[in-house]
Amino acid sequence: MNSNTPKRIADLSPAEKRALLAELLRKQARDSQSLYPLSYNQQGIWFLYQLAPDSAVYNVNFAARISSDVNVPALRRALQSLLDRHPSLRTTFPAHSGKPVQQIHEHLKVSFAEVDGSTWSGDELNARLLDEAYRPFDLERGPLLRVSLIMRSARDHILLLVVHHIAIDFWSLAILLDELGVLYPAESAGLKAHLPPLALQYTDYVRWQAEMLAGPDGERLWAYWREQLAGQLPILDLPTDRPRPAVPTYQGASHDFTMDAELRSGLKALAKAHGATLYMVLLAAFQVVLSYHSGQEDLLVGTPMVGRSRAEFEGIVGLFTNPVVLRANLSGNPAFGVFLGQVRRNVLAALEHQDFPTVLLVERLRPPRELSRPPLCQVMFVLDKPHRIAQQGASPFLAAETGLRMNSGGLAMESVALERRAATLDLVLLIIETQESLAASMRYNSDLFDNATIARMSQHFEILLRRILQEPTAGLDALKLTLATADRQQRMSVRKEQKEVNIQKLQLVKRRNIIPSQQSIEAVARK
Repeated sequence: MNSNTPKRIADLSPAEKRALLAELLRKQARDSQSLYPLSYNQQGIWFLYQLAPDSAVYNVNFAARISSDVNVPALRRALQSLLDRHPSLRTTFPAHSGKPVQQIHEHLKVSFAEVDGSTWSGDELNARLLDEAYRPFDLERGPLLRVSLIMRSARDHILLLVVHHIAIDFWSLAILLDELGVLYPAESAGLKAHLPPLALQYTDYVRWQAEMLAGPDGERLWAYWREQLAGQLPILDLPTDRPRPAVPTYQGASHDFTMDAELRSGLKALAKAHGATLYMVLLAAFQVVLSYHSGQEDLLVGTPMVGRSRAEFEGIVGLFTNPVVLRANLSGNPAFGVFLGQVRRNVLAALEHQDFPTVLLVERLRPPRELSRPPLCQVMFVLDKPHRIAQQGASPFLAAETGLRMNSGGLAMESVALERRAATLDLVLLIIETQESLAASMRYNSDLFDNATIARMSQHFEILLRRILQEPTAGLDALKLTLATADRQQRMSVRKEQKEVNIQKLQLVKRRNIIPSQQSIEAVARK
């Protein structure tokens, strides 16, 4: 028998059996010490994963073109150091006794693939990137971080990082990119990188969250949200191009557009004049657009909060972000400035009470559940700005806006936008504030909406913003009338274009010596 073939237990000697039992007990003890509870928002993602394990809806991806030489072994070692430094990247999520747990592995080898893409066409490169970016994860087995380096030429590479959202948020992704800029050059030079030690881990945050929610602070937070979301909760009923599927498929797409520097500056000045922020002005305008399209005056819109209310959590990689629900009341035709004041108060209060997890809010409020709709709110608004850790602009860089550049420890990178293929909500408006403009992306559920519908809604948003700058004292009804007028003009323009097409068709018929009937000519004239 081959000496490498394991023996059956029955064939083991008493001493070997004792050694095996001791090893199994030690392994069980190690495993029990590495098992931790999940945060509330991790629990929400884990349960949705059980419903659709093959979905890539919670894949967080980042792609960049590196226009410089790459020391591949040093890059691999730097990425391994990130895994060694941050336990969240070494975590899997098995079920124990029917409940999910975090299992932190003492050591996990980085999943790093070096791929030769020198012969690929642009279309093939894009297809390969998308396939990898939206390849599902196995939460129980992991790994939950995958890195690919695609070599196009000696000084042209594509770096792709894909992480499951249960282990990370976009702030964390900025942390990783920031630390990669320290680790990579040190590894390239054969030096030891100097990163400040982390006093806490994500599991410390989970413990803090549980203790906080069980105490008076938790009661205070719950009392606020219970009052804000009292009564019958509205379901945003946007007109869709197709019936809502009984079971969501999470298919998504996006429509991108840019608003110029002049509009950005005007909106910031308007916000300052009302004691508000750019975020508040944009959110208020978005709520007016939603009210126009839905015909509703009581709206719920989600918005993500960073969730790092304590300074000691700032450098930790993990899922901290918490999508809070903002309720807007557009009844009574208030002036936009008055409505903006309401939005300002709601946003400031939500910031103060952001630590109450939305998953727990759903559990306690028990809104009517439909498998076909997300609970509480179906639409989200996001304004992305650089935060303190991403001083070099990593935060908007990570939002995948094509052309944004940064240098991370000698890696000259330019962001590569990846096509949106997944959507957790009906609609998300993401706006990235840069020095020159407001880069916007309307991300939507493609089972419900056509791109033309979302493009029209995006146009309405910009039209409304410009009208608000012209007349900030206008009432909300007047602002909605502006959108109705824009719709009417668009329909007239479409009819005019169609009429011109029909006339061209008749002229073509005449050139072919085919005489159309008087009836057909009159029909074209009427259109």
